[in-house]
Amino acid sequence: MTFRINRRALITTAGYGIGGLLLPGGQLVAQTLLGLTGFTHSVASGEPGPDSTLLWTRFVPTAGGPAKVRVEVADSRDFIKIVGGGQMITGPWRDHTVKITVDGLQPGRFYWYRFIGPDGAISPIGRTKTLPVGKVGKFNIAIFSCANIGFGEFNAYGHAAARDDIDLTLHMGDYIYEYGRGGYDGGPKFSSRLFPAGELYSLADYRLRYASYRADPQLQALHANFPMIPNTDDHEGGNDSWEGGAQNHTPDEGDWSVRRNAAMQAWREWLPVGEQPWKTYEIGDLATYFRTDTRMVARSKPAWAGDLMRAPDTAKAFAEFRDGAWRDPSSTMFGTEQESWLFHQFARSRATWSVLGVGTNMGYNYTPDEALNWFGPDVPDYRKNFMRQGIAAAKAGLPYNFDNWGGYPVARSRVFAAAQKNDLNLVVVSGDSHNSWAFDLPEDGRPAGVEFGGQSVSSPGIESATVGIDPARIAKDILARNTQELRWVDTSNRGYMHLSLSPKAATNEWVFMDTVKEVSSKTKPSQRMQVRPGRKVLEQA
Repeated sequence: MTFRINRRALITTAGYGIGGLLLPGGQLVAQTLLGLTGFTHSVASGEPGPDSTLLWTRFVPTAGGPAKVRVEVADSRDFIKIVGGGQMITGPWRDHTVKITVDGLQPGRFYWYRFIGPDGAISPIGRTKTLPVGKVGKFNIAIFSCANIGFGEFNAYGHAAARDDIDLTLHMGDYIYEYGRGGYDGGPKFSSRLFPAGELYSLADYRLRYASYRADPQLQALHANFPMIPNTDDHEGGNDSWEGGAQNHTPDEGDWSVRRNAAMQAWREWLPVGEQPWKTYEIGDLATYFRTDTRMVARSKPAWAGDLMRAPDTAKAFAEFRDGAWRDPSSTMFGTEQESWLFHQFARSRATWSVLGVGTNMGYNYTPDEALNWFGPDVPDYRKNFMRQGIAAAKAGLPYNFDNWGGYPVARSRVFAAAQKNDLNLVVVSGDSHNSWAFDLPEDGRPAGVEFGGQSVSSPGIESATVGIDPARIAKDILARNTQELRWVDTSNRGYMHLSLSPKAATNEWVFMDTVKEVSSKTKPSQRMQVRPGRKVLEQA
Protein backbone atom coordinates (compact mmCIF):
# COMPACT_ATOMS: atom_id res chain seq x y z
CA MET A 1 0.00 0.00 0.00
CA THR A 2 1.34 3.45 -0.93
CA PHE A 3 1.26 6.14 1.74
CA ARG A 4 0.91 9.50 0.00
CA ILE A 5 1.79 12.84 1.55
CA ASN A 6 -0.58 15.70 0.78
CA ARG A 7 2.19 18.27 0.46
CA ARG A 8 -0.14 21.22 -0.11
CA ALA A 9 -2.10 20.46 3.05
CA LEU A 10 1.09 20.02 5.05
CA ILE A 11 2.52 23.32 3.86
CA THR A 12 -0.73 25.07 4.67
CA THR A 13 -1.21 23.66 8.15
CA ALA A 14 2.38 22.73 9.11
CA GLY A 15 1.16 19.77 11.13
CA TYR A 16 -0.77 20.21 14.36
CA GLY A 17 -1.37 23.78 15.43
CA ILE A 18 1.87 25.41 14.21
CA GLY A 19 0.81 27.10 10.98
CA GLY A 20 1.81 30.45 12.46
CA LEU A 21 5.44 29.35 12.35
CA LEU A 22 5.47 29.92 8.62
CA LEU A 23 4.66 33.59 9.01
CA PRO A 24 7.44 36.21 9.01
CA GLY A 25 9.63 36.11 12.09
CA GLY A 26 9.45 38.02 15.31
CA GLN A 27 9.00 37.40 18.97
CA LEU A 28 5.52 36.01 18.38
CA VAL A 29 6.99 33.04 16.57
CA ALA A 30 9.51 32.35 19.32
CA GLN A 31 6.77 32.54 21.92
CA THR A 32 4.70 30.14 19.85
CA LEU A 33 7.57 27.65 19.66
CA LEU A 34 8.18 27.81 23.38
CA GLY A 35 4.50 27.79 24.33
CA LEU A 36 3.23 24.89 22.23
CA THR A 37 1.44 22.11 24.12
CA GLY A 38 0.25 18.68 23.11
CA PHE A 39 1.96 16.94 20.19
CA THR A 40 4.07 19.85 19.01
CA HIS A 41 6.26 18.48 16.18
CA SER A 42 4.48 15.55 14.52
CA VAL A 43 6.25 12.13 14.57
CA ALA A 44 9.37 10.35 13.33
CA SER A 45 11.01 6.92 13.33
CA GLY A 46 14.52 5.53 13.19
CA GLU A 47 16.90 2.78 14.33
CA PRO A 48 15.15 0.20 12.14
CA GLY A 49 15.91 -3.45 12.72
CA PRO A 50 14.36 -6.64 11.38
CA ASP A 51 11.90 -6.86 14.28
CA SER A 52 12.03 -3.46 15.96
CA THR A 53 11.99 0.28 15.40
CA LEU A 54 12.39 3.46 17.43
CA LEU A 55 9.41 5.84 17.36
CA TRP A 56 9.66 9.55 18.18
CA THR A 57 7.35 12.40 19.07
CA ARG A 58 7.20 15.38 21.41
CA PHE A 59 4.38 15.92 23.90
CA VAL A 60 4.09 18.92 26.22
CA PRO A 61 1.26 18.80 28.77
CA THR A 62 -0.57 22.01 29.58
CA ALA A 63 1.04 22.12 33.02
CA GLY A 64 4.48 21.60 31.50
CA GLY A 65 5.55 18.75 33.82
CA PRO A 66 5.96 15.00 33.35
CA ALA A 67 3.61 13.08 31.09
CA LYS A 68 3.11 9.41 30.30
CA VAL A 69 2.83 8.88 26.55
CA ARG A 70 2.10 5.62 24.80
CA VAL A 71 2.37 4.50 21.19
CA GLU A 72 0.32 2.10 19.10
CA VAL A 73 1.67 0.25 16.05
CA ALA A 74 -0.63 -1.24 13.43
CA ASP A 75 -0.24 -3.13 10.16
CA SER A 76 -2.61 -0.76 8.34
CA ARG A 77 -3.34 2.95 8.49
CA ASP A 78 -6.83 2.39 9.85
CA PHE A 79 -5.39 0.86 13.07
CA ILE A 80 -7.96 -1.97 13.03
CA LYS A 81 -5.29 -4.39 14.24
CA ILE A 82 -2.77 -3.17 16.83
CA VAL A 83 0.38 -5.28 16.59
CA GLY A 84 2.68 -3.56 19.08
CA GLY A 85 3.28 -0.58 21.28
CA GLY A 86 4.96 0.83 24.34
CA GLN A 87 4.98 3.73 26.76
CA MET A 88 7.32 6.06 28.59
CA ILE A 89 7.38 9.08 30.85
CA THR A 90 8.75 12.28 29.38
CA GLY A 91 9.25 15.74 30.81
CA PRO A 92 11.29 18.95 30.70
CA TRP A 93 14.51 17.09 31.54
CA ARG A 94 14.47 15.72 27.95
CA ASP A 95 12.63 18.65 26.36
CA HIS A 96 9.42 16.59 26.44
CA THR A 97 10.64 14.36 23.61
CA VAL A 98 9.47 10.75 23.47
CA LYS A 99 11.47 7.83 22.06
CA ILE A 100 9.97 4.35 22.36
CA THR A 101 11.53 1.23 20.84
CA VAL A 102 8.89 -1.30 19.80
CA ASP A 103 9.82 -4.98 19.41
CA GLY A 104 8.01 -8.00 18.01
CA LEU A 105 7.60 -6.70 14.44
CA GLN A 106 8.05 -8.58 11.18
CA PRO A 107 11.02 -7.93 8.85
CA GLY A 108 10.79 -5.87 5.69
CA ARG A 109 7.33 -4.47 6.42
CA PHE A 110 5.68 -1.08 6.59
CA TYR A 111 3.91 -0.25 9.84
CA TRP A 112 1.79 2.68 10.92
CA TYR A 113 2.02 4.26 14.36
CA ARG A 114 0.44 6.97 16.49
CA PHE A 115 1.05 8.32 19.97
CA ILE A 116 -1.59 8.90 22.64
CA GLY A 117 -1.16 11.51 25.34
CA PRO A 118 -2.36 11.24 28.95
CA ASP A 119 -5.27 13.52 28.05
CA GLY A 120 -6.36 11.24 25.21
CA ALA A 121 -4.90 13.47 22.50
CA ILE A 122 -3.71 11.56 19.43
CA SER A 123 -0.66 12.49 17.39
CA PRO A 124 -0.44 12.62 13.61
CA ILE A 125 -0.03 9.18 12.06
CA GLY A 126 3.42 8.09 10.93
CA ARG A 127 4.68 5.24 8.82
CA THR A 128 7.90 3.28 9.29
CA LYS A 129 9.53 0.19 7.86
CA THR A 130 11.59 -2.61 9.35
CA LEU A 131 14.75 -3.90 7.71
CA PRO A 132 14.52 -7.08 5.62
CA VAL A 133 16.23 -10.40 6.33
CA GLY A 134 17.49 -13.17 4.07
CA LYS A 135 17.62 -12.71 0.33
CA VAL A 136 16.86 -9.13 -0.71
CA GLY A 137 16.37 -8.17 -4.36
CA LYS A 138 16.26 -4.39 -4.04
CA PHE A 139 16.52 -1.67 -1.41
CA ASN A 140 16.20 2.10 -1.95
CA ILE A 141 17.72 4.81 0.24
CA ALA A 142 17.23 8.59 0.09
CA ILE A 143 20.28 10.50 1.35
CA PHE A 144 20.33 14.11 2.60
CA SER A 145 22.82 16.58 4.07
CA CYS A 146 23.38 20.25 4.85
CA ALA A 147 19.91 21.70 5.39
CA ASN A 148 20.29 25.36 6.32
CA ILE A 149 16.86 26.86 6.88
CA GLY A 150 18.41 30.33 6.57
CA PHE A 151 19.11 29.77 2.87
CA GLY A 152 15.79 28.48 1.61
CA GLU A 153 13.04 25.90 1.51
CA PHE A 154 13.50 22.23 2.29
CA ASN A 155 12.07 21.13 -1.07
CA ALA A 156 14.33 18.08 -1.20
CA TYR A 157 12.61 16.72 1.91
CA GLY A 158 9.16 17.38 0.49
CA HIS A 159 9.96 15.80 -2.87
CA ALA A 160 11.32 12.63 -1.27
CA ALA A 161 8.41 12.45 1.17
CA ALA A 162 5.97 12.08 -1.74
CA ARG A 163 7.85 9.16 -3.33
CA ASP A 164 6.78 5.53 -3.07
CA ASP A 165 10.18 3.99 -3.90
CA ILE A 166 12.07 4.67 -0.67
CA ASP A 167 12.71 2.11 2.08
CA LEU A 168 14.99 4.17 4.32
CA THR A 169 16.41 7.68 4.61
CA LEU A 170 19.88 8.71 5.74
CA HIS A 171 20.98 12.12 6.91
CA MET A 172 24.73 12.65 6.63
CA GLY A 173 24.75 15.61 9.00
CA ASP A 174 24.33 19.37 9.25
CA TYR A 175 20.69 18.68 10.04
CA ILE A 176 20.75 22.11 11.69
CA TYR A 177 23.20 25.02 11.60
CA GLU A 178 24.43 26.71 14.75
CA TYR A 179 24.98 30.26 13.44
CA GLY A 180 22.92 33.24 14.47
CA ARG A 181 21.02 35.38 12.02
CA GLY A 182 23.42 37.03 9.61
CA GLY A 183 26.20 34.58 10.44
CA TYR A 184 25.65 32.25 7.49
CA ASP A 185 22.32 32.60 5.73
CA GLY A 186 20.64 34.10 2.71
CA GLY A 187 19.19 37.17 4.36
CA PRO A 188 16.10 38.13 6.38
CA LYS A 189 13.58 36.38 4.12
CA PHE A 190 14.71 33.01 5.46
CA SER A 191 16.85 33.80 8.52
CA SER A 192 13.80 35.24 10.29
CA ARG A 193 12.81 31.61 10.86
CA LEU A 194 15.93 30.99 12.94
CA PHE A 195 15.41 30.77 16.70
CA PRO A 196 17.13 31.74 18.85
CA ALA A 197 18.32 34.73 16.85
CA GLY A 198 21.91 34.38 18.07
CA GLU A 199 24.54 31.67 17.78
CA LEU A 200 23.92 28.46 19.73
CA TYR A 201 25.89 27.83 22.92
CA SER A 202 23.62 26.36 25.60
CA LEU A 203 21.31 23.36 25.76
CA ALA A 204 18.31 25.71 25.62
CA ASP A 205 19.73 27.32 22.47
CA TYR A 206 20.16 24.02 20.64
CA ARG A 207 16.73 22.80 21.71
CA LEU A 208 15.02 25.92 20.38
CA ARG A 209 16.91 25.68 17.08
CA TYR A 210 15.72 22.08 16.64
CA ALA A 211 12.20 23.21 17.45
CA SER A 212 12.51 25.80 14.67
CA TYR A 213 13.76 23.29 12.11
CA ARG A 214 11.37 20.52 13.08
CA ALA A 215 8.45 22.91 12.58
CA ASP A 216 9.12 22.80 8.84
CA PRO A 217 6.24 20.91 7.17
CA GLN A 218 8.36 19.29 4.46
CA LEU A 219 10.80 17.90 7.03
CA GLN A 220 7.85 16.69 9.10
CA ALA A 221 6.45 14.95 6.03
CA LEU A 222 9.72 13.12 5.39
CA HIS A 223 9.98 11.95 9.00
CA ALA A 224 6.35 10.85 9.05
CA ASN A 225 6.71 8.70 5.95
CA PHE A 226 10.07 6.90 6.30
CA PRO A 227 12.52 5.84 9.01
CA MET A 228 15.69 7.92 9.18
CA ILE A 229 19.22 7.05 10.31
CA PRO A 230 21.10 10.29 11.03
CA ASN A 231 24.85 10.84 11.16
CA THR A 232 26.50 13.84 12.77
CA ASP A 233 28.66 16.33 10.92
CA ASP A 234 30.06 19.59 12.31
CA HIS A 235 27.18 22.08 12.41
CA GLU A 236 25.27 19.96 14.88
CA GLY A 237 27.80 21.53 17.26
CA GLY A 238 30.09 24.13 15.66
CA ASN A 239 31.82 24.76 12.34
CA ASP A 240 34.74 22.42 11.58
CA SER A 241 34.35 20.82 15.00
CA TRP A 242 36.85 18.34 16.41
CA GLU A 243 37.46 16.61 19.74
CA GLY A 244 38.72 19.74 21.50
CA GLY A 245 36.99 22.64 19.79
CA ALA A 246 35.58 24.18 16.63
CA GLN A 247 36.60 26.85 14.15
CA ASN A 248 33.94 29.25 15.40
CA HIS A 249 34.24 28.44 19.12
CA THR A 250 36.33 31.10 20.84
CA PRO A 251 37.71 31.16 24.41
CA ASP A 252 35.15 33.75 25.53
CA GLU A 253 32.35 31.34 24.59
CA GLY A 254 33.08 28.93 27.43
CA ASP A 255 34.29 25.36 27.63
CA TRP A 256 33.90 23.55 24.30
CA SER A 257 33.05 20.27 26.01
CA VAL A 258 30.04 21.90 27.67
CA ARG A 259 28.81 23.25 24.35
CA ARG A 260 29.47 19.96 22.54
CA ASN A 261 27.67 17.94 25.22
CA ALA A 262 24.67 20.26 25.01
CA ALA A 263 24.63 19.96 21.22
CA MET A 264 24.76 16.17 21.32
CA GLN A 265 22.11 15.95 24.02
CA ALA A 266 19.72 18.03 21.92
CA TRP A 267 20.62 15.96 18.82
CA ARG A 268 19.67 12.76 20.62
CA GLU A 269 16.53 14.31 22.08
CA TRP A 270 15.19 15.69 18.81
CA LEU A 271 16.18 12.96 16.35
CA PRO A 272 14.98 9.34 16.15
CA VAL A 273 18.40 7.93 17.03
CA GLY A 274 19.73 5.69 19.79
CA GLU A 275 22.51 6.34 22.28
CA GLN A 276 25.40 4.69 20.42
CA PRO A 277 27.66 7.13 18.54
CA TRP A 278 28.12 4.53 15.77
CA LYS A 279 26.20 1.44 14.72
CA THR A 280 25.73 -1.31 12.09
CA TYR A 281 22.45 -1.96 10.24
CA GLU A 282 21.95 -5.21 8.31
CA ILE A 283 19.79 -5.12 5.17
CA GLY A 284 19.45 -8.86 4.65
CA ASP A 285 22.10 -10.40 2.40
CA LEU A 286 22.13 -7.30 0.21
CA ALA A 287 23.87 -4.61 2.26
CA THR A 288 25.27 -3.46 5.58
CA TYR A 289 25.13 0.20 6.53
CA PHE A 290 27.74 1.59 8.91
CA ARG A 291 26.72 4.78 10.74
CA THR A 292 29.80 6.65 11.95
CA ASP A 293 30.90 9.85 13.67
CA THR A 294 33.72 11.89 12.14
CA ARG A 295 33.36 15.26 13.89
CA MET A 296 31.95 15.21 17.41
CA VAL A 297 33.66 12.36 19.28
CA ALA A 298 37.35 11.73 18.61
CA ARG A 299 38.54 13.64 15.54
CA SER A 300 42.01 15.15 15.74
CA LYS A 301 42.32 18.90 15.25
CA PRO A 302 42.36 19.68 11.52
CA ALA A 303 45.10 21.73 9.91
CA TRP A 304 44.12 25.16 8.60
CA ALA A 305 45.47 26.04 5.16
CA GLY A 306 45.13 29.70 6.07
CA ASP A 307 47.88 29.27 8.67
CA LEU A 308 50.24 27.92 6.01
CA MET A 309 49.39 30.81 3.69
CA ARG A 310 50.68 33.28 6.27
CA ALA A 311 54.16 31.72 6.26
CA PRO A 312 56.99 33.82 4.70
CA ASP A 313 57.57 31.06 2.12
CA THR A 314 54.16 29.57 1.28
CA ALA A 315 55.46 26.83 -1.01
CA LYS A 316 57.97 25.69 1.60
CA ALA A 317 55.28 25.68 4.34
CA PHE A 318 52.93 23.48 2.29
CA ALA A 319 55.77 21.11 1.34
CA GLU A 320 56.87 20.72 4.95
CA PHE A 321 53.30 20.06 5.99
CA ARG A 322 52.93 17.47 3.22
CA ASP A 323 56.07 15.62 4.30
CA GLY A 324 55.42 15.94 8.02
CA ALA A 325 52.19 16.56 9.92
CA TRP A 326 49.94 15.59 7.00
CA ARG A 327 51.28 12.02 7.15
CA ASP A 328 51.01 11.64 10.92
CA PRO A 329 49.41 8.21 11.60
CA SER A 330 48.00 9.43 14.91
CA SER A 331 45.85 12.04 13.15
CA THR A 332 42.38 10.52 13.05
CA MET A 333 38.80 11.13 11.96
CA PHE A 334 37.31 8.15 13.77
CA GLY A 335 39.52 7.61 16.81
CA THR A 336 41.02 4.22 17.60
CA GLU A 337 37.91 2.82 19.30
CA GLN A 338 35.63 3.54 16.35
CA GLU A 339 38.26 2.35 13.87
CA SER A 340 38.56 -0.94 15.73
CA TRP A 341 34.78 -1.35 15.75
CA LEU A 342 34.54 -0.58 12.05
CA PHE A 343 37.33 -2.91 10.98
CA HIS A 344 35.88 -5.75 13.04
CA GLN A 345 32.53 -5.12 11.36
CA PHE A 346 34.22 -5.14 7.95
CA ALA A 347 35.68 -8.56 8.77
CA ARG A 348 32.25 -9.94 9.69
CA SER A 349 30.40 -8.47 6.71
CA ARG A 350 29.01 -11.00 4.23
CA ALA A 351 26.52 -8.77 2.41
CA THR A 352 26.91 -7.82 -1.25
CA TRP A 353 27.35 -4.11 -0.43
CA SER A 354 29.12 -2.38 2.44
CA VAL A 355 27.70 1.16 2.66
CA LEU A 356 29.83 3.46 4.82
CA GLY A 357 28.20 6.70 5.94
CA VAL A 358 30.66 9.50 6.74
CA GLY A 359 30.17 13.21 7.24
CA THR A 360 32.68 14.49 4.68
CA ASN A 361 34.16 13.51 1.31
CA MET A 362 36.77 10.73 1.33
CA GLY A 363 37.73 11.23 -2.33
CA TYR A 364 40.57 13.64 -3.04
CA ASN A 365 39.88 16.90 -4.85
CA TYR A 366 42.67 19.21 -6.04
CA THR A 367 41.98 22.86 -6.85
CA PRO A 368 42.80 23.76 -10.47
CA ASP A 369 44.87 26.83 -11.31
CA GLU A 370 41.88 28.07 -13.31
CA ALA A 371 39.83 28.50 -10.10
CA LEU A 372 40.81 32.16 -9.76
CA ASN A 373 39.18 32.78 -13.15
CA TRP A 374 35.79 31.68 -11.78
CA PHE A 375 35.17 35.04 -10.13
CA GLY A 376 33.84 38.27 -11.53
CA PRO A 377 35.55 41.62 -10.83
CA ASP A 378 33.27 42.53 -7.94
CA VAL A 379 33.78 39.38 -5.87
CA PRO A 380 35.32 40.24 -2.48
CA ASP A 381 38.87 39.08 -1.90
CA TYR A 382 38.01 36.81 1.03
CA ARG A 383 36.09 34.53 -1.35
CA LYS A 384 39.13 34.25 -3.61
CA ASN A 385 41.42 33.42 -0.69
CA PHE A 386 39.88 29.99 -0.29
CA MET A 387 40.76 29.19 -3.89
CA ARG A 388 44.27 30.61 -3.45
CA GLN A 389 44.76 28.23 -0.52
CA GLY A 390 43.54 25.31 -2.61
CA ILE A 391 45.83 26.18 -5.50
CA ALA A 392 48.84 26.45 -3.18
CA ALA A 393 47.96 23.05 -1.68
CA ALA A 394 47.55 21.46 -5.13
CA LYS A 395 50.97 22.72 -6.23
CA ALA A 396 52.38 20.81 -3.25
CA GLY A 397 50.41 17.69 -4.20
CA LEU A 398 47.80 18.18 -1.48
CA PRO A 399 43.99 18.04 -1.72
CA TYR A 400 42.22 21.35 -1.20
CA ASN A 401 40.32 20.57 2.01
CA PHE A 402 42.22 19.53 5.14
CA ASP A 403 38.97 19.61 7.11
CA ASN A 404 37.60 16.54 5.31
CA TRP A 405 39.41 13.22 4.77
CA GLY A 406 41.91 15.11 2.62
CA GLY A 407 43.57 16.18 5.85
CA TYR A 408 43.83 12.64 7.25
CA PRO A 409 45.52 10.53 4.54
CA VAL A 410 46.90 7.75 6.77
CA ALA A 411 43.54 7.28 8.49
CA ARG A 412 41.88 7.20 5.05
CA SER A 413 44.34 4.56 3.87
CA ARG A 414 43.59 2.39 6.90
CA VAL A 415 39.88 2.38 6.04
CA PHE A 416 40.47 1.54 2.38
CA ALA A 417 43.05 -1.12 3.20
CA ALA A 418 40.61 -2.78 5.61
CA ALA A 419 37.96 -2.81 2.86
CA GLN A 420 40.44 -4.39 0.45
CA LYS A 421 41.58 -6.95 3.00
CA ASN A 422 38.02 -8.16 3.39
CA ASP A 423 37.21 -7.86 -0.34
CA LEU A 424 34.26 -5.57 0.34
CA ASN A 425 32.17 -3.86 -2.29
CA LEU A 426 32.59 -0.53 -0.50
CA VAL A 427 30.18 2.31 -1.24
CA VAL A 428 30.89 5.50 0.69
CA VAL A 429 28.07 8.03 1.03
CA SER A 430 28.91 11.50 2.31
CA GLY A 431 27.71 15.09 2.59
CA ASP A 432 29.17 18.35 3.97
CA SER A 433 30.51 19.92 0.76
CA HIS A 434 27.11 21.19 -0.54
CA ASN A 435 28.11 19.95 -4.01
CA SER A 436 27.72 16.64 -5.87
CA TRP A 437 30.64 14.26 -6.40
CA ALA A 438 31.37 10.79 -7.76
CA PHE A 439 34.75 9.32 -6.81
CA ASP A 440 36.65 6.13 -7.43
CA LEU A 441 38.58 5.33 -4.24
CA PRO A 442 41.93 3.64 -4.90
CA GLU A 443 44.43 2.44 -2.31
CA ASP A 444 47.97 1.33 -3.08
CA GLY A 445 47.21 1.31 -6.79
CA ARG A 446 44.14 -0.92 -6.52
CA PRO A 447 40.41 -0.09 -6.34
CA ALA A 448 39.05 0.02 -2.79
CA GLY A 449 35.53 1.28 -3.46
CA VAL A 450 33.53 4.24 -4.71
CA GLU A 451 31.99 7.35 -3.19
CA PHE A 452 28.72 9.11 -3.85
CA GLY A 453 29.01 12.60 -2.37
CA GLY A 454 25.67 14.31 -1.84
CA GLN A 455 24.68 17.88 -2.57
CA SER A 456 22.99 19.98 0.09
CA VAL A 457 19.30 20.33 0.79
CA SER A 458 19.55 24.13 0.83
CA SER A 459 23.06 25.34 1.76
CA PRO A 460 24.79 27.07 -1.18
CA GLY A 461 27.55 25.43 -3.20
CA ILE A 462 30.36 26.84 -5.28
CA GLU A 463 27.82 28.67 -7.43
CA SER A 464 27.18 31.16 -4.62
CA ALA A 465 30.69 32.60 -5.03
CA THR A 466 30.90 32.33 -8.82
CA VAL A 467 27.81 34.21 -9.94
CA GLY A 468 27.71 34.70 -13.69
CA ILE A 469 30.16 31.88 -14.44
CA ASP A 470 28.84 28.83 -16.28
CA PRO A 471 28.80 25.89 -13.80
CA ALA A 472 29.71 23.56 -16.68
CA ARG A 473 32.99 25.45 -17.07
CA ILE A 474 33.75 25.03 -13.37
CA ALA A 475 32.98 21.30 -13.50
CA LYS A 476 35.18 20.92 -16.58
CA ASP A 477 38.10 22.68 -14.86
CA ILE A 478 37.75 20.54 -11.73
CA LEU A 479 37.55 17.28 -13.70
CA ALA A 480 40.57 18.19 -15.81
CA ARG A 481 42.68 18.65 -12.67
CA ASN A 482 41.33 15.56 -10.88
CA THR A 483 41.86 12.56 -13.12
CA GLN A 484 42.88 9.97 -10.53
CA GLU A 485 39.75 9.69 -8.36
CA LEU A 486 37.05 12.15 -9.44
CA ARG A 487 34.66 10.91 -12.14
CA TRP A 488 31.87 13.51 -12.10
CA VAL A 489 30.98 16.72 -10.27
CA ASP A 490 28.16 19.27 -10.09
CA THR A 491 28.64 22.52 -8.17
CA SER A 492 25.38 24.38 -8.72
CA ASN A 493 22.36 22.32 -7.65
CA ARG A 494 20.59 21.51 -4.41
CA GLY A 495 18.62 18.33 -3.68
CA TYR A 496 19.31 14.79 -2.45
CA MET A 497 20.59 11.39 -3.56
CA HIS A 498 18.55 8.27 -4.27
CA LEU A 499 20.66 5.13 -3.89
CA SER A 500 19.18 1.92 -5.28
CA LEU A 501 20.90 -1.30 -4.21
CA SER A 502 20.45 -4.63 -5.97
CA PRO A 503 22.61 -7.76 -6.31
CA LYS A 504 23.67 -6.50 -9.76
CA ALA A 505 24.54 -2.87 -9.04
CA ALA A 506 24.54 0.05 -6.63
CA THR A 507 22.99 2.87 -8.64
CA ASN A 508 22.98 6.44 -7.37
CA GLU A 509 20.82 9.25 -8.70
CA TRP A 510 21.51 12.86 -7.81
CA VAL A 511 18.05 14.47 -7.70
CA PHE A 512 18.25 18.22 -8.38
CA MET A 513 15.51 20.54 -7.17
CA ASP A 514 14.52 23.42 -9.42
CA THR A 515 14.79 26.00 -6.62
CA VAL A 516 15.07 26.53 -2.87
CA LYS A 517 13.89 30.15 -3.00
CA GLU A 518 10.23 29.15 -2.78
CA VAL A 519 8.27 26.02 -1.97
CA SER A 520 8.32 23.83 -5.07
CA SER A 521 8.40 20.16 -6.04
CA LYS A 522 9.85 20.82 -9.50
CA THR A 523 13.11 19.11 -10.42
CA LYS A 524 15.83 19.48 -13.06
CA PRO A 525 17.38 16.61 -15.07
CA SER A 526 19.26 14.29 -12.73
CA GLN A 527 22.57 12.41 -12.93
CA ARG A 528 23.03 8.65 -12.44
CA MET A 529 26.11 6.52 -11.90
CA GLN A 530 26.60 2.94 -10.74
CA VAL A 531 29.10 0.38 -9.55
CA ARG A 532 28.83 -3.37 -10.07
CA PRO A 533 29.90 -6.02 -7.53
CA GLY A 534 33.53 -6.96 -7.80
CA ARG A 535 34.48 -4.07 -10.10
CA LYS A 536 34.80 -1.33 -7.44
CA VAL A 537 34.92 1.46 -10.04
CA LEU A 538 32.20 3.78 -11.29
CA GLU A 539 30.40 3.71 -14.62
CA GLN A 540 27.46 5.53 -16.14
CA ALA A 541 24.09 4.07 -15.23
